Amino acid sequence: MSLKRKAADAVVAEAKKPKANGSITSFFGPPKSVTSSTTATSTDPAKAAPSKFDKEKWLGTLSDEQKDLLKLEIDTLHESWLAHLKEEITTPEFLNLKRFIKKERDAGKTIFPPEKDIYSWSRHTPLNTVKAVILGQDPYHNHNQAHGLCFSVRPPTPAPPSLKNMYIALKKDYPSFEAPPNKGGLLTPWADRGVLLLNTCLTVRAHEANSHSGKGWERFTQKVIDTVNRVRSNGVVFLAWGNPAQGRVKTINAQKHLVLKSVHPSPLSASRGFFDCGHFKKANEWLKQRYGEEAGPIDWNLNVPPEKAGV
Repeated sequence: MSLKRKAADAVVAEAKKPKANGSITSFFGPPKSVTSSTTATSTDPAKAAPSKFDKEKWLGTLSDEQKDLLKLEIDTLHESWLAHLKEEITTPEFLNLKRFIKKERDAGKTIFPPEKDIYSWSRHTPLNTVKAVILGQDPYHNHNQAHGLCFSVRPPTPAPPSLKNMYIALKKDYPSFEAPPNKGGLLTPWADRGVLLLNTCLTVRAHEANSHSGKGWERFTQKVIDTVNRVRSNGVVFLAWGNPAQGRVKTINAQKHLVLKSVHPSPLSASRGFFDCGHFKKANEWLKQRYGEEAGPIDWNLNVPPEKAGV
């Protein structure tokens, strides 16, 4: 497969970029309505029409406290996902998670990623576009690192060690692959092409790894995985690296989907088989069989202009 960036990818990525402004709502603009009036017309089987969802009607069922606690989800979680996760985010468990995060912020704690980026995975990769899922664990916990996509960092932050090892594995699968210039680690091009980059926990306290684990994110992100398993009936590829990620995909329907397992790309384990796992090529071979030569394979190229990469 050629790693050359298709022009259509740049158009899609540009269309998904949020426009800078003041509030979170204005930052992203009105979310795309996934209702009967916005039925997808794509002929690409990997991008089947999203579910119908009357967001305004659903909002009318929420209490004032729920609307306050769920403002971020209401404003920034892409509606293709919200349509399937709306019951989960109104559970006592998720509302308690939001109360915990509010308490952290009220106490002056710095939380990563920035609030506007917590659900960026949902906007870069709407549910009806998912073709592959890469699972991470905890967000990066230092400044200018986490931005809502697992393994990804914004420039000028250099690619972390695990991502650099992913580049090595990619180079083995596709010799023409070249790592981004300036030691870059921005993976938004993958997300814009249908690779869901999902962490197990979606927030972390600054400089304190795993500080928000066990607070409720695990249940929510498992619901995200289960939704992909159930809704993307034409099949997707799950790349599960390391025991924690593999534990999250135990219930995946292997008749519909492909699950690829390996050790984690961390320097602590990558030498035990990750470099030669061949997952990037295996994923594309399976997707090509599933969706065809044009619609299926993922372009893993990351050498795209920053303004077209959704920075």
